[in-house]
Amino acid sequence: MPDPAYGSLPFAEQIAFFKTKLNLPTERWDDLLGAAHDRAFVVAGATKADLLADLNAAVLKGIEQGTTLAEFRRDFDALVEKNGWTGWTGEGTAEGRAWRTEVIYSTNLRTSYAAGRWAQIQEVKATRPYLLYRHSDGVMTPRPEHLAWDGLALPVDDPFWKTHYPPNGWGCQCRVFAVSDQDLEKLGKAGPDRAPVPPGDTSGIGRGWDYAPGASRTRPLAELIDTKLTRLEAPIGAALAAAMADALALERDLAWKETFDDWSGTQARGRVAVVGALHPPVLDWLREHGHPQPATAEIAIADYLPLGPKQTRHAAAQNALSPDEWRALPALLRNPGAIYRDTRSGKLMFVSESLGPAKVAVEFDPGKTRKQGGLNQIVSAFRVDDMNIAGAVKGGEWVPITVPGK
Repeated sequence: MPDPAYGSLPFAEQIAFFKTKLNLPTERWDDLLGAAHDRAFVVAGATKADLLADLNAAVLKGIEQGTTLAEFRRDFDALVEKNGWTGWTGEGTAEGRAWRTEVIYSTNLRTSYAAGRWAQIQEVKATRPYLLYRHSDGVMTPRPEHLAWDGLALPVDDPFWKTHYPPNGWGCQCRVFAVSDQDLEKLGKAGPDRAPVPPGDTSGIGRGWDYAPGASRTRPLAELIDTKLTRLEAPIGAALAAAMADALALERDLAWKETFDDWSGTQARGRVAVVGALHPPVLDWLREHGHPQPATAEIAIADYLPLGPKQTRHAAAQNALSPDEWRALPALLRNPGAIYRDTRSGKLMFVSESLGPAKVAVEFDPGKTRKQGGLNQIVSAFRVDDMNIAGAVKGGEWVPITVPGK
């Protein structure tokens, strides 16, 4: 069986894994699923930064100090009162509070434990190349599939573990142990077993649990956020992007520069990249003024814009963006000098004097953007002078979007 030393290693890996998580606002438990949890700390219904920070600290206390569920519940009550958090699932009854606090506490402890073990497993897999699945005898109502996997031994890199590395559902207490060839012999095995299900079969796995905690912690943050932006409703996506703005900025800039440079010198062929997100106050302004809102909050660009005929026409008119200005596109969208709404088309115009000034129009029209994946598309980007902007505003063609802090 596994050497006791393996299980008694200082568990810095678990703590380090949890500390790298970023607080993300979510409305529902399934706003974020699967491997995205390797990068994000979420509590369904918790959307305020201070509340999420307090919840994160309470969970981290349990991980670092080994505090009990009872102590976490006391911390939970205090931070709920401190932050004025109401409407959370389970609120109002003792049973609801007990269930919700246990879900938050145990889920984070078990997944961070599993992620820490995953890091250790990778360190020792040269001498312990197999994982042994063990079902917990303490579970009152075992899941038949989990019980059937008890004693299963497969190579560490077997595709099975990509979806079946525990925990494999809410309340799942299954674990795996790294074992050697000698350990397999002691178990009466001539070698590793065969996976009991084909790759991709997630029977017996709870929704959103078909991933190996810790295996995706190096996934780029921008990739994670962009995936969520295209799926979440616009207000939630905008809030998520705003909460992640500081952490995401450098990664977004570098990712877009690399993408733009990869596109340069090639022919346009419909490649699309997410380069920003709408600010929550902009969505608020659109709603308050009775204008349609986009379904989602991402701002994307297709390669035909910097590579196609529009860029050629703007170059002839001497108002095209330079390569360096194209590379600065995420920064323009993140902090524009002004934002206007075109009263004729409904487009949003982002203007940044740092680019010349440059005008970027974002159009929300599924009928026109469906070929590019149905995302909110930037449809034009070029330099425009102050006189033209002033004329458009005076003539009522552009209406300034007034947001707090601008």
